Amino acid sequence: MSAHFHFAQLQPETLLDALQSYRILPDSGLLALNSYENRVYQFRADDQQKYVVKFYRPERWTAAQIDEEHQFCRDLQQAGLDIIAPLQFDGQSLLQYQHYSFAVFPSKGGRAFSAEQDEHWEQLGNLLGQIHQTGAGQAFRHRPQLNIAADLQQAIPELLRSPLLPASLYESFALVTAELLQSIRQLRLPEFKAIRLHGDCHAGNILTDQRLFLLDFDDCLQGPAVQDWWMLLSGDEMEQRIQLEILAEQYQNFTDFNQSELALIEPLRCRRQVLYMLWLAKRWADPAFPLHFPWFATEDYWRQQLEQLKLQQQRLQQPAISLYPDYY
Repeated sequence: MSAHFHFAQLQPETLLDALQSYRILPDSGLLALNSYENRVYQFRADDQQKYVVKFYRPERWTAAQIDEEHQFCRDLQQAGLDIIAPLQFDGQSLLQYQHYSFAVFPSKGGRAFSAEQDEHWEQLGNLLGQIHQTGAGQAFRHRPQLNIAADLQQAIPELLRSPLLPASLYESFALVTAELLQSIRQLRLPEFKAIRLHGDCHAGNILTDQRLFLLDFDDCLQGPAVQDWWMLLSGDEMEQRIQLEILAEQYQNFTDFNQSELALIEPLRCRRQVLYMLWLAKRWADPAFPLHFPWFATEDYWRQQLEQLKLQQQRLQQPAISLYPDYY
């Protein structure tokens, strides 16, 4: 499979044939859901239940890595959590058709997570505490291990080689990313216990239907607990501290939170910014990406990112956010 693979060959008849090969008979059309990395569709089957089928992008994950994603979801379900795990067919949840790997999930809808509601933060603290309690029970063997400096060291040269990076900004990008990496190495980041995590825990992956539930464990990995916290924080520092306090209070009903991990938030933000740009650059040959992210190929975008990276360099020099001193 070429590194420039895209999903142009995944035609409707291929989707239907793949489902029917496992005796899944759609009784409605396939509704494309918002996903760029994979291809995800909702449908109603002949049992009148709604399902979601996810076709994994070839060569992104190995079969062993996807199996671990699915097993993690089953572990969480068995722990009593409201997690959507893939269905199994003859004991297998990772299904194959032609050169595609796919999985079928029950479809569940809900309302969006609201950062304005303390009740949602309380529910989220409880949910993440239980997920991490289960996640700490064993380790991934095949999924990625989060390492901020190592991940950046690998990603930065790839990003700098992208032909989409304007030549006029190359030297500035090379300088600021080198400075960021050096600053992160000099920070003496706190040690953390690496556990199984959701990995991409942002508001878009959280819905509520009486209680909160997480979607899309596609990016699950081994890393620090705060990786599943920091992307949800919003507002000024005072608002973020209140959010952290509510999260931590509920979270610690199930498992301890190492407050020193809060020093990882800004380095993790650097990591995400660089990896996001690299993700777009690596996927640019897929026609869906120029169509949905046209601004990525503009010089204005790269200038904005350059300024954001400089801002991150400043944030790395400032004291890390902390919970209120009298919290404990």
